[in-house]
Amino acid sequence: MTETHEARTAEAPFRIVEFDETIYDHPQAGPKLTRVRIRKRYEGVLEGTGVVEVLTAQGDSGAGFVASERIEGVLDGRRGTFVIQHGGLAEGTSQSTFGAIVPGSGTGELAAISGRAVEDRREVLTLTYTL
Repeated sequence: MTETHEARTAEAPFRIVEFDETIYDHPQAGPKLTRVRIRKRYEGVLEGTGVVEVLTAQGDSGAGFVASERIEGVLDGRRGTFVIQHGGLAEGTSQSTFGAIVPGSGTGELAAISGRAVEDRREVLTLTYTL
């Protein structure tokens, strides 16, 4: 396949097939800290799986998370893997998320992938990427 340098946007719906949370610090005052392993199944424009390691801080008035996710599958007809770093903050009803494809993390036919990756809707990963 030929490389394209035109940015594309794709919404990749997923479902969580495994969610394993472990509390590693729960002080009397302040937020609890957890480590979460999530396995996902993507279907649609991105067909494949994701394995996510998440660190969270969960308090009464706010929360935050950072995560690394390796995705393996077929995107835009190309097979390979890539890693995204993403995270978010919440305060009351206000939430913000961020994410990016880790530079140089692509393999196979996705070796040249770059861009952004954000989960700003429940169980939908929005990718803005170039190949």
